[in-house]
Amino acid sequence: MDITSFKPTLVYTIYIASTPQKVWQALTSAEFSRQYFFGNSVEIEPKVGGAFIVRTPDGALHISGEVIECELERKLTVTFNVNWPALIEKLGQTLVTYEIEPAGDAVRLTLTEAHERELGEDILSGGRQGWPAILSSLKSVLETGKPLAVKMAPPQRMLDALKAMGIATP
Repeated sequence: MDITSFKPTLVYTIYIASTPQKVWQALTSAEFSRQYFFGNSVEIEPKVGGAFIVRTPDGALHISGEVIECELERKLTVTFNVNWPALIEKLGQTLVTYEIEPAGDAVRLTLTEAHERELGEDILSGGRQGWPAILSSLKSVLETGKPLAVKMAPPQRMLDALKAMGIATP
């Protein structure tokens, strides 16, 4: 896959009082991810070409993808494809990259969401709402041991835009 054609649309950077090892574990461990990812679990084969899967709390497949780049405790890039019928065909692939950098007694975590095609603001509103809540909860778990209690649901404007494109959503 040629990822050079993907255009970043969302970039978030946070600082976490933790270590690169613990941040990596949080991003790649099913058990850990359930704590901050609102019950969703990340299953990953941490190698280029490995599987990347996110399951809902009931075990259903929600997101599937492939590991594109994997530098242990430094960088992880995955295809991040929500499993809604016709989504990839109409919107193209999504890449999510996590970059982990030491920053004194903390870690700088930068998440970039990039897309194969140009997407409108209504479609992007899902990531703009979801990623800050997920990253904030990750930070909270790593620093305090407790996730944030944030009520999450896809934004209605995103759901309406997808419906207008003929993409079925749950």
